[in-house]
Amino acid sequence: MEGFSLAKNIQEVRQRIRISAMKNGRNLEDVKLIAVSKTVDAEMIKLALKENILDFGENKVQEMTKKADILTESVNWHFIGRLQTNKVKYLIGNVGLIHSLDRYELAQEIQRKSEQVDSVTNVLVQVNVAEEKTKAGVLCEQVSEFVREISLFKNIKINGLMTIAPYTDNAEELRPYFRKLYKIHIDIKQKSIDNISMKYLSMGMSNDFHVAIEEGANMVRVGTAIFGERDYSQR
Repeated sequence: MEGFSLAKNIQEVRQRIRISAMKNGRNLEDVKLIAVSKTVDAEMIKLALKENILDFGENKVQEMTKKADILTESVNWHFIGRLQTNKVKYLIGNVGLIHSLDRYELAQEIQRKSEQVDSVTNVLVQVNVAEEKTKAGVLCEQVSEFVREISLFKNIKINGLMTIAPYTDNAEELRPYFRKLYKIHIDIKQKSIDNISMKYLSMGMSNDFHVAIEEGANMVRVGTAIFGERDYSQR
């Protein structure tokens, strides 16, 4: 890839995170960077690890487990894609955080598989802030009730909320969506529900993470800005 420099891309992303975080009194260290490594081979992940990138996001279970088998280095995997119930068994104990809990039956399966191996699985609740029919996620008005229902599962720990904003060439248009989810995040946090931690607010990707951070995100999922354009022919 002519002119491509992974180290330079990571440096630039971190600098953009730092600048955005400073706008509301935070530091670079206050925002967790998830490098979205879908379609990226294990060798490229190894190079990112050398740049002190420790968290990697995958949206296909088979692709994630294949890379995990290849890599001997310590990697904190995040599953960020739509999760089918029949694939849950492959993630339990092998993933640091599932970002896409979006329905009760999925929670039931995560609970069942986690209980079988006596582990607690960390999750984020995915929220469909823009109510897009093509996207998964709990609707805003249902989030609080959904969180309370999931809090009763002893082998699931909600760590916060996640959203995928509508795609637009103008990231400024997304501020209302990010602001709305930040408010929901704070409202739930203030309720101090047992077994619920609002540690993370995962908002923002390569085209809009700077705006998401300015609106309160403390976790961003960045792929293209780090690894370049995807080569889906290699999947």
